Amino acid sequence: MEVIAIQKSALDGMTNELKALLELTENATMKYISIFKEEKWLDNQEVCLMMKITKRTLQTYKDKGLLPYSKLNRKNYYKLSDVKTLLEAGQPYNTNDNGFTDE
Repeated sequence: MEVIAIQKSALDGMTNELKALLELTENATMKYISIFKEEKWLDNQEVCLMMKITKRTLQTYKDKGLLPYSKLNRKNYYKLSDVKTLLEAGQPYNTNDNGFTDE
């Protein structure tokens, strides 16, 4: 086992820097806490199950701007209220029985 000795003043300095970093992090995230508490967010799978659509159809909704989303760590999230609004509006576009769109 390796033992490293440092001066108390150096340890206190690192401790103070860590506390300052923690405070900055907490302050930066505080403005987002209310957003996530007020609104339920769904991932791709939850949206597909709720809307009874495929991942490809969900991608089409995103591409056409029909369903807003936010990206966090390469993963998409959707507001429950936006999904409900789209569901209430009905199918965003008509499809034939074969799955192709009428455009």
